[in-house]
Amino acid sequence: MSIDFLISLLNSIENPKRVNRNKVANIVLEKPKMIKFLVDLTCETEHKVSIKAAWILEWICTHHGIDYLLPYIDTFIANLKNLHFDGVLRTSAKICEHLAIAYDDKAPNRTKTSLTNSHVDTIIATGFDWLITDKKIAVKAYSMTTLFLFGKYRAWVHPELEHIIRTAVIHESKGCEARGKKILMLIHKKNNINKLNNYL
Repeated sequence: MSIDFLISLLNSIENPKRVNRNKVANIVLEKPKMIKFLVDLTCETEHKVSIKAAWILEWICTHHGIDYLLPYIDTFIANLKNLHFDGVLRTSAKICEHLAIAYDDKAPNRTKTSLTNSHVDTIIATGFDWLITDKKIAVKAYSMTTLFLFGKYRAWVHPELEHIIRTAVIHESKGCEARGKKILMLIHKKNNINKLNNYL
């Protein structure tokens, strides 16, 4: 199956209803090599077909597992900074959250062995950029969780994240306030655990 076939499939989607995303995702999963085309199209910043590609990529990562993205992780992460359509930003931020959750999982998994320090640093830098610029609530909410999780492995991230949440993000909307307060609570809890461990 070619990229042109995938584009025709994506163009046939009228809206992001679950049934539409699931249908196309199942067709893509029958030929897993098509996921490369899906990633390439998601990162195609000049054409709105990238929005529909991102819908399907995020659906696969959410419902079938983040492992499907990993062979193409270099392309996905290298292009994060270039994304600008709202629909692509939202789904990509959610995929980054999936990556962070898998990376932080105590059990061994492919994400831990696939993500390099450079990958993690790029996701962190992009997450902070999304937080401090004019992005939709969902993008900021996913980014806060992603930054908290990766911040467990980068000592400087939590203080910076806490500062940005308290001084800016938490005042932007009810949605940002709710997620921001949750992340601040998690940071506070982790700090207390670290203090206790140091004392012991």
